Amino acid sequence: MPSLLIRNIQSLVLAETSPRPFVAGRDMQALPLLEDAYLLIEGGRFHAFGPMAECPERAGETIDAGGGFVFPSWCDSHTHLVFAASREMEFVDRIKGLSYEEIARRGGGILNSARRLRETPEEELLAAALKRIREIEALGTGAVEIKSGYGLTVESEWKMLRVIQRLKEKTTLPIKATFLGAHALPPEYS
Repeated sequence: MPSLLIRNIQSLVLAETSPRPFVAGRDMQALPLLEDAYLLIEGGRFHAFGPMAECPERAGETIDAGGGFVFPSWCDSHTHLVFAASREMEFVDRIKGLSYEEIARRGGGILNSARRLRETPEEELLAAALKRIREIEALGTGAVEIKSGYGLTVESEWKMLRVIQRLKEKTTLPIKATFLGAHALPPEYS
């Protein structure tokens, strides 16, 4: 794999000279930046970075960042990316103080999501999820974990897991699947 040199970076974000295995609490308020920087990648791995004054002259491929920012990719470790319909209005309801029980009584919540998922053909779920994958990838996600859990039946959970497997086959984005059965009590068991 050839080398890649990114030059003229205004701010190289999260550039630290020594690794920190765990960051928590107040330490999370500090965002390490290296101003006027370069980043050298060799064999698909970070090889070197530093101030532009120390930038190597040549590399296999060179990108001039033109004074832009360079960030690491985001690893999204908790998503429910396979779903049939948005619950964004429920988010507004939660902000307004409604409980999950109140939202469910109004016809929303996970039971509504499960019903809609059961009604939606697998191909339609795949097309919508693939669009979401492309969007999060374009926004900087470098790996994602996708949970099932909206099916609430064996058949619907399998449908979600099949969609996740098919997403893995259609993208180079690393995807980890998590079975989240019994996410809520299905109505047929209450």
